[in-house]
Amino acid sequence: MALYIVSTPIGNLKDITLRALEVLKSVDFIACEDTRVTARLLSRYNIQKPLISYHSYNKLQQGNLLIEKLKSGQSGALVSDSGTPGVSDPGSLLISQAIEAGIDISVIPGPSALLAALSASGFPSDNFYFCGFLSSKANRRKRQLEELKKLKTTVVFYEAPHRILKTLNDILEIFGDIEICLAREMTKKFEEIRREKVSLSLHHFSKTPSRGEFVIVIGKTSKK
Repeated sequence: MALYIVSTPIGNLKDITLRALEVLKSVDFIACEDTRVTARLLSRYNIQKPLISYHSYNKLQQGNLLIEKLKSGQSGALVSDSGTPGVSDPGSLLISQAIEAGIDISVIPGPSALLAALSASGFPSDNFYFCGFLSSKANRRKRQLEELKKLKTTVVFYEAPHRILKTLNDILEIFGDIEICLAREMTKKFEEIRREKVSLSLHHFSKTPSRGEFVIVIGKTSKK
């Protein structure tokens, strides 16, 4: 019995690794956030395996089911819709359950949105702080940004497209008009990586529809 943590493409399906494909072909089942998204990936590579939905809203119930399958001797793969499972997604809970149950864990590394954006930003990356998604509540989000401003390191976090303008306004208010890097649709046809002042990003996205989740990078050299 083994649980394989398999990284999947963040956009371009060609970014899947050979080892990831081997594992996906060999396991008894695949646990995934959205079966439709994973089905497209598997179809591209002619892989047919049972898909089990595992996401934020059913993770407690489905987690127990998946652990029982693994304990019975089956092998399974855990994937997210994109990138590395367990990073800002419910997969971390399943991984913890599997470890507690004595199930072997094997990681198949690959694409990661946060690392792709960090490397493309040009900001110092020898030491950085990743904080997933900021709060959707305005007051709490501002408090989080105030805490991040105190850090002496590069900061990376995700943001949803419908909140990007609010978050950029908060960054402008708390950090000032610093240089940041915003990345979205990475590895896709309409990939956009912007390195500019916050005010310029605000101007751009107030006039241009923002699609796809963002990765925002604030370099430690930007903070005064």
